[in-house]
Amino acid sequence: MVREVRTLMDLKPYWRALSVPGLRSLLAVSILARIPLTATGVTLTLYVVLALDHGYAAAGLVGTATTVGNALGSPLLGRLIDRRGLRPVLLLATATEAVFWSTAQALPYPALLGAAFLGGLLALPVFSTVRQSIAAIVPEDRRRQAYALDSMSVELSFMIGPALAVLLATTVSPRVTMLAVGVGVVLAGVAFILLNPPIRADDEPAGPARPIPRRDWLTSRLVGILAIGSASTLVLGGTDVSVVAVLREAGEVDWTGAVMAMWAVYSLVGGFAYGAVARPPSVRWLLTLLSLGTMLVGLGGGHWWLLALVLLPAGALCAPTLAATADAVSRLVPAGVRGEAMGLHGSAITVGLALGAPLAGAVIDASAPAYGFVAIGLVGALVALATLLGERRRRIRLVPDETATAERGIDDTVLTR
Repeated sequence: MVREVRTLMDLKPYWRALSVPGLRSLLAVSILARIPLTATGVTLTLYVVLALDHGYAAAGLVGTATTVGNALGSPLLGRLIDRRGLRPVLLLATATEAVFWSTAQALPYPALLGAAFLGGLLALPVFSTVRQSIAAIVPEDRRRQAYALDSMSVELSFMIGPALAVLLATTVSPRVTMLAVGVGVVLAGVAFILLNPPIRADDEPAGPARPIPRRDWLTSRLVGILAIGSASTLVLGGTDVSVVAVLREAGEVDWTGAVMAMWAVYSLVGGFAYGAVARPPSVRWLLTLLSLGTMLVGLGGGHWWLLALVLLPAGALCAPTLAATADAVSRLVPAGVRGEAMGLHGSAITVGLALGAPLAGAVIDASAPAYGFVAIGLVGALVALATLLGERRRRIRLVPDETATAERGIDDTVLTR
């Protein structure tokens, strides 16, 4: 029995991945850098509501402006990284962050909306930079474990950052929190400027001799992976809202923090298992299982301990699904456009998070809290099915007529590549 468990969960690939020069320092800096970045959303929300005395709708608009800016800016900054290198882009983004966080408190609300959009447009690209650098420094046979570690580090940052921001805003003041988060973000930028992680492997060209047309690398398969990434974060964003709604209806909203913490722990354990198993499920199957598991959460009832229990299957699939999408993107594009491709991956994740909460909220308002889980899970399952059908159509188009192939002497293996 022990031998079977060791075969299923082999930890040696993790040690092999961590032995790659530069990976440990990259992950260590990324954890610390992401803590203030994960706190920016809740910090702006609390500042608008508590300091500016506006409603949550107004705070939501600021968040939307930041999200739209980030979704548009992420691939643009990635393209700049491909063309100009990492450090100039980090300098630009860090300077923008310094200006935004130092002036945001002096702006009236309408001006804050515009500043939030510009700040999101040129936001510090830590998440996509880390994933791009992992693809550059880690060999393909160890990359799955590296991306699993990255996803787990993201989970840790989200467990710490927002909680610290809420604690500081409610015990000190929202304005102090704005300054503290701003300083943290700028220090994160400085740390990455000093680290300057590689974005190309030693055997890869320093940059493209000429721009690679998007039609050459933005394939239907890549679009499918981006759709899966967006659907996975849509499910996660909708789960946040649905958990709060279910507990509020049951009169157990005080247990929200405990349930969310257990959900995050499940994700950490799942991410670790994803990197340790010999044969993990495909990214499409991971989304399918995540979606079905989320739909089943709606049957869990309103008691906090029961809700926390039924969140286990879906929670354990959060980090693996995100890690698998990043790994897939890194393998599908040439090195010369990896920055832009990872930027598109970041945009897909951002858009999914932005859509998940309002979708679940609308369903909850029109029906019942439990149906929020069902709705977002159904969307995720439909996206997984759509990508499966698209992949099958692509393969059918690539399989030639046997007679024509024989006449032309073309090997089938080339056409089904």
